Amino acid sequence: MLIGYARVSTDQQDHALQVDALRAAGCERLFVETASGSRADRPELAKAMEQVRQGDTLVVWRLDRLARSLRHLIDISEEMQRRGVALKSVSEAIDTGTSPGRLMFNILGALAQMEREIIVERTRAGLVAAAARGRRGGRPPALDDAKVRAAKAMLVSGTMSAAEVARQIGVSPSTLYRHLPGGRAAIVAA
Repeated sequence: MLIGYARVSTDQQDHALQVDALRAAGCERLFVETASGSRADRPELAKAMEQVRQGDTLVVWRLDRLARSLRHLIDISEEMQRRGVALKSVSEAIDTGTSPGRLMFNILGALAQMEREIIVERTRAGLVAAAARGRRGGRPPALDDAKVRAAKAMLVSGTMSAAEVARQIGVSPSTLYRHLPGGRAAIVAA
């Protein structure tokens, strides 16, 4: 059985082109929805995935209508392959039910993997270069040295509780204790 899935991103877009192409491709059942491709929760896609059985083919107008990223597309394809379901794109003429279609799909998957690895390498190189220039990433510390000294002075005075000191300097008690391990007792003992 050929099962079609059509998707547009906004209400201003029309499904007609995709629906016509899927019907022309021989789809017996269509699942149509309006949802951003970046959304993981697409009810009609979930229904289509539940509907397909071994020997069926899930047909889309274009592959970008099915998945939110190439990795997501590969994941869907692998799940379909495990279940014995083929994936077919009308526009790109890719059909994983055929040997050339599987080859083309695997080439696309290999390119996606290479792209991901290049991005990771570039990110690591950028972080190393930034560190060499003295730049550190991440969130800045909640307490600077002046606030730590003020917190210590307030705690040593003994007139305020740790919760009051934390409120006074604008942090939570857990943040205060993270910067002053042991709290008042450790400061007084030092």
